[in-house]
Parts: sequence; structure tokens; C-alpha cells
Amino acid sequence: MASVTFDHVFKKFGEVIAVNDLNIQIEDKEFLVLVGPSGCGKTTALRSLAGLEEISSGEIRIGDRVVNDVAPKDRDIAMVFQSYALYPHLSVYDNMAFGLKLRKTPKEEIKRRVNEAADILGIQELLDRKPRQLSGGQRQRVAVGRAIVREPKVFLFDEPLSNLDAKLRVQMRAEISKLHQRLQTTFIYVTHDQTEAMTMATRIAVINKGVLQQLDTPQNLYDHPNNLFVAGFIGSPAMNFFRGKLRKDGAKLLFDAGDFSIALPAAKSTSYEPHAGKDVIFGIRPENVHDAEFVPMNIATEKVMAKVDVTELMGNEIFLYLMSGNNTFVARVDPRSQLRVGQQAAVAFDMENLHLFDATTEQAIR
Repeated sequence: MASVTFDHVFKKFGEVIAVNDLNIQIEDKEFLVLVGPSGCGKTTALRSLAGLEEISSGEIRIGDRVVNDVAPKDRDIAMVFQSYALYPHLSVYDNMAFGLKLRKTPKEEIKRRVNEAADILGIQELLDRKPRQLSGGQRQRVAVGRAIVREPKVFLFDEPLSNLDAKLRVQMRAEISKLHQRLQTTFIYVTHDQTEAMTMATRIAVINKGVLQQLDTPQNLYDHPNNLFVAGFIGSPAMNFFRGKLRKDGAKLLFDAGDFSIALPAAKSTSYEPHAGKDVIFGIRPENVHDAEFVPMNIATEKVMAKVDVTELMGNEIFLYLMSGNNTFVARVDPRSQLRVGQQAAVAFDMENLHLFDATTEQAIR
């Protein structure tokens, strides 16, 4: 098993900086997810670790070994790609054994490893089939099995679930998480799907435009985003943002969005007071915006009037898409809510769960 280190890693394609001074220390047996929008540099970082891209500067270490100039086959990693890349003319067994045969692994050892991987993945009965006889989920299991038989120090996953339907993605997420617990190996996983990242990772590295924005546990990323990008990227539906000013009104500190103004809790006002008179961005997650008729007990709220633009009934909850003047936002409300399209609604902001960001730097104001 091994830790992985990105030490001031840069990767340029001509004038384009795909990976910009990446510094990450990935612990042995950790499940780290690299997440960000398409084109942010996460896959380039993974391919650089695999040796499929040559970095422009910096160091990549697997354990204590610098692997900048080590060939991919000698890095002791195994990679699972978005495409299954199975040989159509070979059986499942032979697809999984192929890499071991190239390495001249003894037949009995190949048989042991393939059968063990097939048992872990629940594909024992598929070993004699050809890929065309398999479903998408079964093919992805075979691709994972081909990586498992290598018994590498590090597993790399590059958006492995993107080709699966929604139900199968949920199932495979759980299976990959169980696989990590069973193998106790370092997993590094790339995805643009923040739900995958939140549900699978030990820690998440959020990347945008080649720059690491924040590296933390899923819960800390959700509760304490460092900046506007992380706040808006982590969470579904995304956090609501309102641009406005902080201003003093006697002893109170208010956020003024123009179309509405709300008082900040006294307990938080002390830390926000230095920003009074400045432009800020107020953030609040949809689950912290309630129908005023169904507010949970013991929370401090401020009411805002808004017009209901769209409703989405989800069964266990309702998404309300609301308009207050020029501001649009989403509320995730109690399914008993009777609010309907076109109505004026009183919604309650849970002020204990607000976020404030500097309008210029977009950094969180703590």
C-alpha cells in the first residue's frame, strides 16, 4: 500500500495551464475524490499520476518514490477508465487475466487472483461469457476486476460510472465504496458528479481551472466552503446566492439585497461587522429555506416575500423556484406545503446556516 503526493505539480499544454501548482498529500488507504467541472484539470492530474501525461514541473511521489520518470507499467498502479475497454473476442476470465499473462505471472497465481476478484465483485458466473453478453454494469465490474487482479498499491478511477444509467450508478457507487473497505488500498477517483464525491470520499479535492480550491472531508466542504465556487459546486440543488450590502441599523447588522433586507443573528454579527458598508454575497442552501407555515422548531429565521415560479413535487419534499424582485432562488420545503405557482409566498431563511462571501475576492467571510 502507499501514500501519494502531488508536490507543486504543473502541467501545461502550450500556453494553457491544465494543472496549476497542485499540492495534495493522499494518505495510505485513503479514498480521495478529485471533483470539478469538465476541463478543470482533474483527469489531467490523474493521468499525470498514472504516467500517461508528462508533468511540466514539480514532483509526484508514490510512497517515498519519485515517479516523474518512471514508466506507467512500473508505477504499481491500476486504472479504471470511463470506457470499459474490454477485448470483445476474449472471455471475462481472459480479459481479467490478460495483464497478468503479459507479465508472465504463473497460471495458478492468475487463476487465484481472477477467482478472488470475481468473488469480490460477484461475477463468478460470468467468467466464461464474452463482453457482448454482459450489461453495462457487468462490464464495468469486469473492468474493475481487471484492475483488482493487478494487486496494485494505488487504484485510479477516471469517471468510471459515467456510462451507466442513474439506478446502476447508485448501486455501483455503493459497491466501489465496499470494495475500498475490503481491499484497504489507496483509491483516487475522478468525477464531475459532486453526489458521487460526497457519498464515496474520505476527503474531496475541489478543483477549478487547474487550481485546488479546497481539500477537506465531505461534511466540512458542505458546511464550511472556503469560497463561492466551492459553495456553489458542492450540494444539490446548489446554494442560493444574493448580492447586496451589509449595513448597520442601530445595534443590528442587516444584509440588504435591494428587494429585501434581513437581520443577521447577533451571535454572528460581531465577526461580520468589519464588513459593514461593503458589497457581499449572501449564501443559503435550499434546505435552509422553509415554507413559513412549516418551519422546524428552535431555529432563528428571517422572512422573505417571494413569488412561486415553478414547483417540483419530489414525494418526500417539494422544490420551490422563487422570485423576489430580480433575485431567483430555490427552497426545499416540507411536502405538506400548499404553495403553488403564481402565489406570493412567505419563506423563512434559517439564519444559523447562512454563508457570507466577499463580493470582490469571493472568499468566505468567517
